[in-house]
Amino acid sequence: MLLPKFTTKEKSASNKHFIYFIIFASFLFPFSQGYAQYTQKSGTDSDTPLHLLKPKYDVPYGVPEKQDVLNSLEKVYNYLNETTPAEIVDATTKEVVAINDFSKHDEIAFKQGDFRLISYEWGVTYAGMLLAGTVTGDKKFSDYTMDRIQFLSEIYPSMVARDKENPDASNPIKSVIHPHALDDAGAICAAMIKAKGQGFSGELDGMINNYIDYISNKQYRLKDGTLARNRPMKNSLWLDDLFMSVPALAQMGKYTKDNKYYDDAVKQVLQFSERMFDTEKNLYMHAWIESMEEHPKFHWGRANGWAIMTMVELLEVLPKDYKGRKEVLKLLQNHIKGLASYQSATGLWHQLIDKNDSFLETSATAIFTYAIARSINKGYVDAKAYGPVVCLAWNAISTKINNKGQVEGTCVGTGMGFDPAYYYYRPVNVYAAHGYGPVLLAGAEMISLLENNYPKMNDSAVMFYSHPITTDAPIFKEE
Repeated sequence: MLLPKFTTKEKSASNKHFIYFIIFASFLFPFSQGYAQYTQKSGTDSDTPLHLLKPKYDVPYGVPEKQDVLNSLEKVYNYLNETTPAEIVDATTKEVVAINDFSKHDEIAFKQGDFRLISYEWGVTYAGMLLAGTVTGDKKFSDYTMDRIQFLSEIYPSMVARDKENPDASNPIKSVIHPHALDDAGAICAAMIKAKGQGFSGELDGMINNYIDYISNKQYRLKDGTLARNRPMKNSLWLDDLFMSVPALAQMGKYTKDNKYYDDAVKQVLQFSERMFDTEKNLYMHAWIESMEEHPKFHWGRANGWAIMTMVELLEVLPKDYKGRKEVLKLLQNHIKGLASYQSATGLWHQLIDKNDSFLETSATAIFTYAIARSINKGYVDAKAYGPVVCLAWNAISTKINNKGQVEGTCVGTGMGFDPAYYYYRPVNVYAAHGYGPVLLAGAEMISLLENNYPKMNDSAVMFYSHPITTDAPIFKEE
């Protein structure tokens, strides 16, 4: 075969085009060389155990050290404690206002911090701080929650009085007094009941009962009682709403000993799952619209996180022989199986779980880490199968906590989308509050996992054993 001859000028142009193509291809196919990148300075197959060469992982690999996990929790705590003040100020002068002086000021507001103290995201953060305090024995974590909930309990009566006197007056806790969505009610309510369970002695029943009344009696529902919205379309189910309702109902069942809350909680999980759980992928769809024949099958990461955490939270308090418990447990186990199958090599999960060209997202990864680790600790799933999954995930999460204690790579608030671009191009931001509570929960649960199990590196891989392993050999067999 004769090859065409090129002039020097043509060769130069051809080489230039080839270089441009290589540069372009490197951006278009960033992983085309694969993940296996080994380095070897000397040695051959005949004199060197090449299988023990250390791979060049993109994130740390191995069994996490408890102290390193604790250090990560400390960084997050320090940042949040400094940037979420619990004070009321005059909106104009910015001067702190005492509780008994609220009526003297026309415009009042929370003292500005980096995050809102009464958002559903902060309900998760309060729960995360409580768990971190319990697991580590360090009171400062739980005090973070107790102090701020105490602040809310102290201002609540004055704010209710202010609202009754003038409903149009500025009121920083308007959403507490008059919830307009499950987002306003469920996560904060669940955190308050948990705080009561951990010894909080202040008055919270006014807020708790108001929240539960909204969830149980005022939130819109389908004819079969499934919690729904009329946004963006009539009779829309948002997977997120499982978490914005069920954990509060479950906690209320435990708090009051009234089974009607358990019944509603179980019903929501089963009726949402009947419509939205994809049994082929063992993942949840984000959206379901009653009027549509074919529903948008976008398996958004954080919504799947809310779903799996909901089931863990429900099983936590639901009596062992309660009707529907077995079905909820089976859903949880199948969901974990599905999630594990889509984990990326970095340990993080993708924004759209089953779309590995969508970006890697932190908050969903943290929720999955917490929920799977807790499921292992509670005996719902096998540590040998899923312990390595959460170790890989936590190691990745730890790289997303910057030196200030901020959580990077978290998708901002996200509504319901009917096309992939909507999810692919959502912004990420360190001030997206959704990442902080899940990271605290994940870290705390990882500490429990490491304390209650026997992970060990064997043949360069993370393994979980049911008994202590005393050897330090790089490769060993289980006796």
